[in-house]
Amino acid sequence: MKNKIKPIASFLIDHTKHKQGFYLTKIDELFGHKVYTYDLRFRKPNNNDYLDNAVIHSIEHLLASAIRSGENGGLVLYFGPMGCRTGFDMLLVDIDYEKAKKLLLKAIDVVEDIDTLPGASEKECGNYKEHDLEAAKQELKKYKEIIE
Repeated sequence: MKNKIKPIASFLIDHTKHKQGFYLTKIDELFGHKVYTYDLRFRKPNNNDYLDNAVIHSIEHLLASAIRSGENGGLVLYFGPMGCRTGFDMLLVDIDYEKAKKLLLKAIDVVEDIDTLPGASEKECGNYKEHDLEAAKQELKKYKEIIE
Protein backbone atom coordinates (compact mmCIF):
# COMPACT_ATOMS: atom_id res chain seq x y z
CA MET A 1 0.00 0.00 0.00
CA LYS A 2 1.34 3.41 -0.97
CA ASN A 3 1.41 6.30 1.47
CA LYS A 4 -1.05 9.06 0.75
CA ILE A 5 0.02 12.64 1.11
CA LYS A 6 -2.64 14.99 2.43
CA PRO A 7 -2.87 18.40 0.79
CA ILE A 8 -1.62 21.23 2.96
CA ALA A 9 -3.87 24.18 3.78
CA SER A 10 -2.38 26.46 1.14
CA PHE A 11 -3.11 23.88 -1.59
CA LEU A 12 -6.79 23.95 -0.64
CA ILE A 13 -7.06 27.63 -1.61
CA ASP A 14 -8.59 28.13 -5.06
CA HIS A 15 -5.65 29.81 -6.77
CA THR A 16 -7.83 30.73 -9.76
CA LYS A 17 -9.79 33.10 -7.48
CA HIS A 18 -7.14 34.08 -4.90
CA LYS A 19 -6.12 37.75 -4.97
CA GLN A 20 -3.38 39.91 -3.53
CA GLY A 21 -3.77 40.57 0.17
CA PHE A 22 -3.10 39.42 3.70
CA TYR A 23 -4.82 36.19 4.71
CA LEU A 24 -5.01 33.86 7.68
CA THR A 25 -4.79 30.39 6.17
CA LYS A 26 -4.52 28.10 9.16
CA ILE A 27 -4.54 27.93 12.95
CA ASP A 28 -2.81 25.03 14.69
CA GLU A 29 -2.60 24.15 18.36
CA LEU A 30 0.89 23.42 19.66
CA PHE A 31 1.72 22.87 23.32
CA GLY A 32 -1.18 25.02 24.46
CA HIS A 33 -0.45 27.84 22.01
CA LYS A 34 -2.03 28.84 18.74
CA VAL A 35 0.18 28.93 15.67
CA TYR A 36 -1.24 31.21 13.01
CA THR A 37 -0.17 30.80 9.38
CA TYR A 38 -0.51 33.91 7.26
CA ASP A 39 -0.43 34.23 3.47
CA LEU A 40 1.16 37.49 2.36
CA ARG A 41 0.07 37.49 -1.27
CA PHE A 42 1.98 40.11 -3.25
CA ARG A 43 0.84 38.89 -6.67
CA LYS A 44 -2.29 37.29 -8.06
CA PRO A 45 -1.50 33.59 -8.61
CA ASN A 46 -1.04 32.21 -12.13
CA ASN A 47 -1.10 35.68 -13.66
CA ASN A 48 2.38 35.51 -15.24
CA ASP A 49 3.43 38.38 -12.97
CA TYR A 50 5.85 36.82 -10.52
CA LEU A 51 8.27 38.37 -8.08
CA ASP A 52 11.89 38.42 -9.19
CA ASN A 53 14.20 36.12 -7.20
CA ALA A 54 16.52 38.93 -6.12
CA VAL A 55 13.51 40.92 -4.88
CA ILE A 56 12.09 37.92 -3.02
CA HIS A 57 15.45 37.31 -1.40
CA SER A 58 15.76 40.92 -0.27
CA ILE A 59 12.19 41.10 1.04
CA GLU A 60 12.86 37.93 3.02
CA HIS A 61 15.94 39.51 4.62
CA LEU A 62 14.14 42.80 5.28
CA LEU A 63 10.89 41.53 6.75
CA ALA A 64 12.32 38.53 8.60
CA SER A 65 14.78 40.89 10.30
CA ALA A 66 12.28 43.68 11.00
CA ILE A 67 9.57 41.38 12.32
CA ARG A 68 11.97 39.50 14.58
CA SER A 69 13.41 42.80 15.85
CA GLY A 70 9.99 44.05 16.95
CA GLU A 71 8.33 43.66 20.32
CA ASN A 72 6.86 40.28 19.35
CA GLY A 73 10.01 38.96 17.68
CA GLY A 74 10.15 35.90 19.91
CA LEU A 75 6.74 34.80 18.62
CA VAL A 76 7.86 34.54 14.98
CA LEU A 77 8.29 30.91 13.97
CA TYR A 78 8.92 31.47 10.28
CA PHE A 79 8.94 34.07 7.55
CA GLY A 80 9.85 33.02 4.02
CA PRO A 81 8.93 33.00 0.35
CA MET A 82 6.40 30.85 -1.43
CA GLY A 83 7.93 28.71 -4.14
CA CYS A 84 5.42 30.07 -6.67
CA ARG A 85 7.00 33.52 -6.29
CA THR A 86 3.69 35.25 -5.56
CA GLY A 87 4.19 35.97 -1.87
CA PHE A 88 5.39 34.87 1.54
CA ASP A 89 4.31 32.71 4.46
CA MET A 90 4.51 33.96 8.02
CA LEU A 91 3.94 31.76 11.07
CA LEU A 92 3.32 33.48 14.40
CA VAL A 93 2.57 32.15 17.87
CA ASP A 94 -0.51 33.55 19.64
CA ILE A 95 -0.77 36.57 17.34
CA ASP A 96 -4.24 36.88 15.84
CA TYR A 97 -5.10 38.46 12.49
CA GLU A 98 -5.45 42.11 13.53
CA LYS A 99 -2.31 42.10 15.66
CA ALA A 100 -0.37 40.27 12.92
CA LYS A 101 -1.43 42.79 10.30
CA LYS A 102 -0.33 45.69 12.52
CA LEU A 103 2.98 43.92 13.17
CA LEU A 104 3.52 43.47 9.43
CA LEU A 105 2.62 47.07 8.56
CA LYS A 106 4.98 48.33 11.26
CA ALA A 107 7.77 46.11 9.89
CA ILE A 108 7.20 47.50 6.39
CA ASP A 109 7.42 51.04 7.81
CA VAL A 110 10.70 50.17 9.52
CA VAL A 111 12.33 48.83 6.35
CA GLU A 112 11.37 51.89 4.28
CA ASP A 113 14.30 53.74 5.88
CA ILE A 114 16.87 50.93 5.65
CA ASP A 115 19.89 51.74 3.48
CA THR A 116 21.82 48.52 4.07
CA LEU A 117 20.23 45.11 3.63
CA PRO A 118 20.52 43.02 6.82
CA GLY A 119 22.44 39.76 6.54
CA ALA A 120 23.58 40.31 2.98
CA SER A 121 27.32 39.80 3.20
CA GLU A 122 29.10 36.72 1.90
CA LYS A 123 29.67 35.60 5.50
CA GLU A 124 25.97 35.97 6.41
CA CYS A 125 24.12 34.82 3.29
CA GLY A 126 24.31 31.75 1.06
CA ASN A 127 23.54 33.76 -2.08
CA TYR A 128 24.72 37.23 -1.14
CA LYS A 129 25.07 38.46 -4.74
CA GLU A 130 21.38 38.00 -5.59
CA HIS A 131 19.65 40.93 -3.91
CA ASP A 132 17.84 44.08 -4.99
CA LEU A 133 17.19 46.32 -2.02
CA GLU A 134 15.56 49.20 -3.91
CA ALA A 135 13.20 46.98 -5.91
CA ALA A 136 12.30 45.12 -2.72
CA LYS A 137 11.42 48.38 -0.98
CA GLN A 138 9.24 49.36 -3.95
CA GLU A 139 7.42 45.99 -3.79
CA LEU A 140 6.85 46.44 -0.07
CA LYS A 141 5.45 49.93 -0.66
CA LYS A 142 2.99 48.56 -3.25
CA TYR A 143 2.02 45.67 -1.00
CA LYS A 144 1.40 48.01 1.93
CA GLU A 145 -1.04 50.01 -0.22
CA ILE A 146 -2.89 46.79 -1.06
CA ILE A 147 -3.34 45.63 2.54
CA GLU A 148 -4.02 48.95 4.28
